Amino acid sequence: MLQFLPMPFSFTLDAADGRARLGRLDTPHGPIETPVFAPVGTQATVKAMRPRDLRELGATLVLSNTYHLYLRPGDELIRDLGGLHRFMGWDGPILTDSGGFQVFSLADARRIDDDGVTFKSHLDGSTHRFTPEKSIAVQENLGADIIMMFDECPPPNEYEYVRRSLDRTHAWAERCLAAKTRPDQALFGIVQGGVFRDLREVSARFLLDLDLPGYAVGGLAVGETKAEMHAVLEWLHPILPSGKPRYLMGVGAPEDLVNGVLRGIDIFDCVLPTRIARNGAALVLGGRINLRNAKYTADPAPIDPACDCYTCAHFSRAYLRHLVKADEILASILLTTHNLHFLLRLMDDLRKAIRKGTLADFAGEFLSSYERRTTSDE
Repeated sequence: MLQFLPMPFSFTLDAADGRARLGRLDTPHGPIETPVFAPVGTQATVKAMRPRDLRELGATLVLSNTYHLYLRPGDELIRDLGGLHRFMGWDGPILTDSGGFQVFSLADARRIDDDGVTFKSHLDGSTHRFTPEKSIAVQENLGADIIMMFDECPPPNEYEYVRRSLDRTHAWAERCLAAKTRPDQALFGIVQGGVFRDLREVSARFLLDLDLPGYAVGGLAVGETKAEMHAVLEWLHPILPSGKPRYLMGVGAPEDLVNGVLRGIDIFDCVLPTRIARNGAALVLGGRINLRNAKYTADPAPIDPACDCYTCAHFSRAYLRHLVKADEILASILLTTHNLHFLLRLMDDLRKAIRKGTLADFAGEFLSSYERRTTSDE
């Protein structure tokens, strides 16, 4: 058993199975067993879920968004009210992103230069500016356990643009590290480089020299193919330090979680399970079902007869379809409960398989269900 990182953070690797790793990340607000999926609470809330619900489902890490909380209600207000943990009533670990992805996704409403980004709020059109120093200051006000460097998320397939953007991202990484003041927050670097092996390796080696407590892989799940995503993770596996946690940003489809764990990823987050729930969809082995479909009108079965979540234990597909069609709040609550349970149970199964040394068999059977599924409810 090997331990890494100075307290108040420590990362312990307990077992490995191929490239997959079983570990524990200790933070000031409690431990995180890895590999782990973090539900996304963009506005300091996981939509349709109370913090107590998340605990009961087994969630140990929640992500919140720097850009959105900076704009509303304001990071200084959150700081003055005791920080994000107290503000949202969640006493477990929290990760905040840098706000960079949201800023860069504004496209027509932002202007990039080497010092930072000027952008217009999507709420009221007011003008704001983020620099590496500003992003760190906002995240320090929010008070999350894990914070992210401010980086540029470029189009993944445009080589020359990605190559130029790395210089900016790496300079910003150094500025983020210099701006950080709180010892109770772990600053993760973000490896960029699009779908290009040489650029990914350059980025990873640059960030390794900064000796950060963790490393994220950014710029994926933004339009590249699954094969390209897998290739990037395989390229980075021998470069990223084994004694630091690895975070694949914005990825949460069940098959992507399994493929990411197979390639050495420890931390995932995504809005997928909560977003599709609000649109009437439920995760099942091999894909998802759309409860808006008329074929469920009189279906007495639960979403998944093998699932032991609260939703499946108490409610039929027919009732859930009724709630969805009637636009009832309870539809979002029950479908979100099921979808998060599905992903959190999957992560638990992956951890157990790594410990037993049976991950290849488990992953093969799980992924084959996606290959066998020939119809879609979407």
